[in-house]
Amino acid sequence: MAEAVDQVWRTIERNALLCPNDGVVLGVSGGPDSVCMLHVLLGLRDRLPLQLTVAHLNHGARGSDSDADAEFVASLAAQYRLPHVIERQDVPALAREQRLAFEEAARRARYAFLARVAQQVGASKVAVAHTADDQAETVLMHFLRGSGPAGLRGMLPLTPLTDYRLLGPFGASMATQGGHSCAPTVGLAIVRPLLETPRADIERYCAQHALPTRFDRSNLDTTFFRNRLRHELLPLLATYNPAIRARLCHTAQVLAADYELLARLRDEAWVAIVREADERAIVFDLSAWRALPVSLQRATLRQAGFQLRPGLRDLDFVHVENARLVAMNGRVGAQATLPQGLVLRVGYDVLRIAQSEQTETMPEQPLLWSSEPVMVALPGLTPLPSSVWVLQATRLSSWSIHEVAANPDPWTAYMDAETLAGSLTLRTRRAGDRFCPQGMGGHRVGLRAFLINLKVPRAWRDRLPLLEANGTIVWVCGYRIAEAAAVGHSTRHVARLRFLRLE
Repeated sequence: MAEAVDQVWRTIERNALLCPNDGVVLGVSGGPDSVCMLHVLLGLRDRLPLQLTVAHLNHGARGSDSDADAEFVASLAAQYRLPHVIERQDVPALAREQRLAFEEAARRARYAFLARVAQQVGASKVAVAHTADDQAETVLMHFLRGSGPAGLRGMLPLTPLTDYRLLGPFGASMATQGGHSCAPTVGLAIVRPLLETPRADIERYCAQHALPTRFDRSNLDTTFFRNRLRHELLPLLATYNPAIRARLCHTAQVLAADYELLARLRDEAWVAIVREADERAIVFDLSAWRALPVSLQRATLRQAGFQLRPGLRDLDFVHVENARLVAMNGRVGAQATLPQGLVLRVGYDVLRIAQSEQTETMPEQPLLWSSEPVMVALPGLTPLPSSVWVLQATRLSSWSIHEVAANPDPWTAYMDAETLAGSLTLRTRRAGDRFCPQGMGGHRVGLRAFLINLKVPRAWRDRLPLLEANGTIVWVCGYRIAEAAAVGHSTRHVARLRFLRLE
């Protein structure tokens, strides 16, 4: 189909994704998107000769289907006489080891693998097959999570692989399991040739050229947040505007261009306002910061948060704006709380953003930085705002009383699923909250006294997540579930809820 080829070519040219004779590692899953990308790039060889290597990571998550996918990709590469690298990783085990959601573990494993293959074959680019539909889903997902302009750009056509922060403990685990050293990613870039091509055009292209493809049944599982957007929310939005996917992609393009200018202005302002900056604190000149436009005030506060907490996925608007107003109008000593234990303080002539003295000795744990309740998906993944944590909720098909009783993780709870029916939310404590802890025979206690007795540090009590079902606290997360939610011999259905760290 000429339209798909022409669209891919325009994307490559407009964004300078590839140059003649580039070494490119193609991430091929076997699905229509990646098979189309491989076929189109082969078809462009007259205009754009490339040194292609096919790479496929078997996640080991779908048993024989995963093995069949790997065999399919190897056969496809052989058919086109392309070198290929097929590797198997036990990603479910890695997800458990690193306490990651499976989606996040799979993403990081895949990019780390592709980076290593590129290093081994001397390639400078890694091509992945994200489509315009994937872009629309990403922008909507970031919008729902409260992302700022950086997140609302969606995926970029070309991204340095170093931006993914893939090395560290996860990369080390992969390297140990796979028997390889984790390769440096400096100089490598991810390119997305299909990013402006709709999925419907890709499917038509595959049908027209009779391209065999594989189908991943997990793409239908609405337990995963992205799949819920794809199969439930976007079709609903399309009833209001049939062009919703295109509109979201246009939004990403507009914000990407605007963000590029904002980032340049932010970096110039940064040099002018920063007095001190290290891994412990960032200090701004107060009068210089207050003279900045509102947009740059917010941008520099966000940048300070990201530098001090590299694992932050985003800073919620409420936190940034509250800190900005305190910094603009507060007297000496005024302060504002930011996520992950950061505090902004107003000095005589400076603004200081640093770790709160009250939280310096606290271990890292999932906290709720949102002032509004967060709806919980059961089953599904619920991201915690301004955090690297998610709550994973699963209905168990099999379980045992022994497994429940032997649970060693305070951030994992097994609960009677019937008590969780209806509205399920995460929230922070409120004045007058009461709770019926398991083991106290239904006796109600004041939550404030309960937390004091458990020696929860004062600075963290207001951010401890509470799981509420239909207006009743059923889990003081990390500490105790409610008597009514406890699993017993008469329990028929069990739900497991556990907090997982994404970064």
